[in-house]
Amino acid sequence: MTAMKTLMTGIALFTALFATAGWADQPGADWKVSKEQAEVTLKAAGYTQITKIEADDGHWEGDGTKADGMKYEFHVDPHSGKITKDEMDH
Repeated sequence: MTAMKTLMTGIALFTALFATAGWADQPGADWKVSKEQAEVTLKAAGYTQITKIEADDGHWEGDGTKADGMKYEFHVDPHSGKITKDEMDH
């Protein structure tokens, strides 16, 4: 019975840890660049479609398609609005 109790406690802690991680990625109060402003910057850089954009690890992160029809992954700095990552998504 003790092994089962330990297992259930471990599962509960694991679940709680990952449920909390989902809430952790929110735009910071000090972010000067909104999601909409980041999208404008990306479109000016050649993105024709943005399929995903979200706050993640202190920046805007997502995926999109450029005029060449290829899919790209990007990061946008939430303070400066500059694109800090712009790589083809393989």
